[in-house]
Amino acid sequence: MKASESQLRAALDHPGPAIRFILLHGPDESGARDRALRLARAMGPDAERIDLDGGMLKADPARLASEAASLSLFGGARHIRATGVGDESLDAFELLLGAPTAGNPVVAIAPTLKNTSKLVKLALASPAALSFACYPPGPGDAERLASAIAAEHGLRTVGQVAHRLVIATGGDRAVMTREIEKLALFLDSGPDRPAVLDDAALDAIGADLGDSEMSGAIEAVLAGDAALLGAELAKLDGAGVSPIPLLRGLVRRLMALADMRGDVDKGATIAEVIERHRVFFREKAATSRALQTWSAKRIAQSIEHLRQAEQATMAAGTAGDVMAHVACLAVARGGRR
Repeated sequence: MKASESQLRAALDHPGPAIRFILLHGPDESGARDRALRLARAMGPDAERIDLDGGMLKADPARLASEAASLSLFGGARHIRATGVGDESLDAFELLLGAPTAGNPVVAIAPTLKNTSKLVKLALASPAALSFACYPPGPGDAERLASAIAAEHGLRTVGQVAHRLVIATGGDRAVMTREIEKLALFLDSGPDRPAVLDDAALDAIGADLGDSEMSGAIEAVLAGDAALLGAELAKLDGAGVSPIPLLRGLVRRLMALADMRGDVDKGATIAEVIERHRVFFREKAATSRALQTWSAKRIAQSIEHLRQAEQATMAAGTAGDVMAHVACLAVARGGRR
């Protein structure tokens, strides 16, 4: 069945035997993973999670139905997450739907699947499955999304807070959710104890810094100057600055560059585009050079790479700052090419 946002939330928050699997497909993989976390929270902190991927399901189609019908080793709750799923996993999901029993809920993340794919059609046609297409939110939708996520945590956004959250997170649903969770913890809010989320709270624990503190590193990335970037990263690291603001600042700058690149590709001159977009006078020279070397494809790839790096940096048990620095260096080298 095709699910609305509210139907999807209900199925993830209150899993039951009527729905055997939920298919999250479409290009917003970050949003799909964030939605999948709702099922994990609903199952409880002690629940066992079985992780599968498209390659495993292709090699052993019967495994999905077997895992869905199996009891947890310790007798508790159990759920299954399948990532990187494509039409090569069709047999596995057909077997799941046809199995006599399947007590453990399954959420499948399929970022490359389109509405015309066989697996999406299977989910749409079955009353025991839900299909939901995940797309990155537009600017206006992103602000409404920020306010909606905040409301789920008992927070009411006021002023420009929703806009600031979108800018700070690059509109990434998963990163936005993690930031709001931190703010809810800071304000001790919840659905049963509402609080106001204002600029003061955002200023108190937000990860953003002024552009002036990061401008050197950002300019080094745009110029493809790995040596200068290394020196700038060392300065930020020596000052104890988190790499998160740098990653976000780079994404914002690249998003602006993408808009200008689009105008140039339509026939406008670089000088015209820089004036039209009111580029800050100190950034005009660097922006002009970047527009000569950065293609639209490279900009889009770099934005996605940096967003993934931020998510990885914020995750527990990772190399943290090192991962962020490596991502910045990779983007700088790409810009040089």
